[in-house]
Amino acid sequence: MSATLELTRELISRHSITPCDAGCQSTISERLKKLGFVIEFMHFGEVANLWARHGNQAPLFVFAGHTDVVPPGPATAWDSEPFTPTERTEFLYGRGACDMKSGLAAMVIAAETFVQSHPNYAGSIAFLLTSDEEGPSINGTKRVVEELQLRNESIDYCLVGEASSKNELGDQIRVGRRGSLNGKLTVLGKQSHIAYSDTAINPIHLFVPALNELLHEKWDTGNEFFPPTSFQVSNIHAGTGVNNVVPATLEVMFNFRFSTAITVAEIQERMTRILEKYKLNFDLQWNHSGDPFLTKRGKLITATQETIKEITSLDTALTTGGGTSDGRFIAPTGAEVVEVGPSSTSAHQVNEHVRISDLDTLTQIYHRILQKIFL
Repeated sequence: MSATLELTRELISRHSITPCDAGCQSTISERLKKLGFVIEFMHFGEVANLWARHGNQAPLFVFAGHTDVVPPGPATAWDSEPFTPTERTEFLYGRGACDMKSGLAAMVIAAETFVQSHPNYAGSIAFLLTSDEEGPSINGTKRVVEELQLRNESIDYCLVGEASSKNELGDQIRVGRRGSLNGKLTVLGKQSHIAYSDTAINPIHLFVPALNELLHEKWDTGNEFFPPTSFQVSNIHAGTGVNNVVPATLEVMFNFRFSTAITVAEIQERMTRILEKYKLNFDLQWNHSGDPFLTKRGKLITATQETIKEITSLDTALTTGGGTSDGRFIAPTGAEVVEVGPSSTSAHQVNEHVRISDLDTLTQIYHRILQKIFL
């Protein structure tokens, strides 16, 4: 069994559902400590964070990731126990297999190999791990980065081990992400017996024309690096659960995934204007969970592209798709941020898996990137 496969299996076996770390960071820190990494645990509320650094010189290269996973749902829906790593044909199954415990394992083994082979490299390597990426993302990477900035610890390069590939390992990497803006809209009406509609104000009926316009609104056209901004409704709720009462309120939860072609303030102003156009009585609450970021082509992107070509023969595509990642908290510090990891096709799904042969290949990619950065 390869070292990366063995460590991946160990991490999958830990029930680290957000915000629980379940000992994953302790397992990783014990290995890093043997290499001379200085270990620092940062706990904020229920969230466990690990900052481990080797060396005190620039440039500082950081492996970033998360030890938490999303809930597996009913175990009966899985073909094997979600927290029992199981090998079938050429895949390893288990919650977190691709998102992102295989990435964590590959990072650790790559760092071990590099530091042992090049103990006097010029620079520093660090790990920034959190148990709060799949959750609110308030007390995780964001807080750690704030602490590092207070200490004037500046990150030059950051490799996030998220599942970034599509069909084959290395067929794409993420060099940016869209921003995310969540909202909760409450449309106010007047409750009534359904037979006396003349005395009712039905918030559902009132909202339909506004919703239709929101769905057809062209927020922007995107740009060279980002697709157009999208608006999606994730939840609608109204009523008392019976069929003879006009509801008093309608609650709508929604999300904007937006590019650098538009601002949060512009989205908020335009949506408010549309709602007011239909004379709705409403309350609107916003939760801005992340801005878009884009890493310009530099040493890290070049090293990553060259490495993937050398090891897999693929010409990797540079993308900004997918959801948000903790790279959004690191990129604003000025660091070059790239996301490189296994296929994301089974992430957050029943029977999540990773191709076993990709584990050692991913480790080789991470190791070779370190060589290109430091040697």
